[in-house]
Amino acid sequence: MPLVTLVITLIVVGVLLWLVNNYIPMDRKIKNILNAVVVIAVVLWLLSVFGLIDGLMDYRVGS
Repeated sequence: MPLVTLVITLIVVGVLLWLVNNYIPMDRKIKNILNAVVVIAVVLWLLSVFGLIDGLMDYRVGS
């Protein structure tokens, strides 16, 4: 994946999260959970883009 596409995707996700946090009224706890879910999803996506979690996806539990 080209670096420009990666940066643009991160900017779009950040702007969307900022818009949701500022303009959609919701409880502070729900916003914190939403922020945590988005950050975890982005980190996992970045790790998979850079190929750091390919081995974890192939891991099987049991026999």
